[in-house]
Amino acid sequence: MENQTNILAQRVDCILYYAESALSNEPRAGWIGGNAPEFFDGQSDLIHEGNQKYTFYLSLIHPFKPESMISIFIPEDYEEYLENNIYPNCSIKVIEHPISTESTEAMFTNPGLIKHAISGGELSNDEKSMDQSFLIKVGGNPRLIQNEDYYLTKLKEESFSFLFQVDEEGYPETLLQEDCNYPFGFGSLYIYAKMGTTEVQHPVAGFWQFS
Repeated sequence: MENQTNILAQRVDCILYYAESALSNEPRAGWIGGNAPEFFDGQSDLIHEGNQKYTFYLSLIHPFKPESMISIFIPEDYEEYLENNIYPNCSIKVIEHPISTESTEAMFTNPGLIKHAISGGELSNDEKSMDQSFLIKVGGNPRLIQNEDYYLTKLKEESFSFLFQVDEEGYPETLLQEDCNYPFGFGSLYIYAKMGTTEVQHPVAGFWQFS
């Protein structure tokens, strides 16, 4: 509880995660690339919207609810989420769900990503993290690429606070298939949530940026 306060309220600390070989035997906090969690098997209607198809991006064990995961899905059409990149119109889907193993079905798999494990999180000082490379940063303050107020306007109005970001600077060279583009243009995706006194609720895609 003290850690959670330092990470999400005082924001002096954060948790950093890294991508590593899927063959690693180290404790894992999730995975990026590969198949979606088994939880989504047979639930294409939950993810796809009409003609807009989505692909799986990553799943992270919820850092403050070990019985839950947060999974992220990206539209197949880059122009769709390029034009809709700020809450409440951000096209990226963020879904909290019961913890689940990776599916054997490839119905949401992104062919441009090679599956990597997400390492167990490491507690870090927030200020120091601003000069470090990471795949995911939970809590502390977001490391923004563009520090413009309009990204946060609606999130602040609805009392959302920064939960974590996924930073493409932290991709290992082995994550992308040859000749495939970075999903966020070598940028970063920012996830926000409602912070209660004891619980983190309703994670959403706040916005994404690239330089």
